Amino acid sequence: MIFLHIHIFKMRNGEKRERMLFFLSFAFTVYCIVMSLRTLFIPNTVKGKLISVENFVYLSFVYLTILIGFGLIYVLLETKGYRILIEQYPSSSDRFVDRLGTYVYFSGVTLFSVGYGDIAPVGLGRIIVMLEALIGYTIPTAFVAQAVFFRDRK
Repeated sequence: MIFLHIHIFKMRNGEKRERMLFFLSFAFTVYCIVMSLRTLFIPNTVKGKLISVENFVYLSFVYLTILIGFGLIYVLLETKGYRILIEQYPSSSDRFVDRLGTYVYFSGVTLFSVGYGDIAPVGLGRIIVMLEALIGYTIPTAFVAQAVFFRDRK
């Protein structure tokens, strides 16, 4: 902890703000993903019928939060210099919004286990992709198991 404090103390103000913004953005994104996943395991979050509009909207928001969250994690890591993926047809634009769109697309392809092959993870990205793919497989299983469990309890 002391080393971290000394290291931050030696940085210039702009570097401090940039690093702090990165860590806060990263931590907040991870927090949102964890809280979305946590709701799958809290009792009484799925009420009523096995398939209802409420359940569909709920599941859609969980997926959307995780999809965008992982897209943000990928783009945040890229802005810090980590190479996360290789594109078969790279975009000529280096704008943040375009990069974010690419990473959210990649996150969706990974989360839903589509795997078109136009983008491939490399380095640290492979580890993060495995975690996202695991979550993509686990969410429907947990959702159905929870719905069946609560239906049987009634």
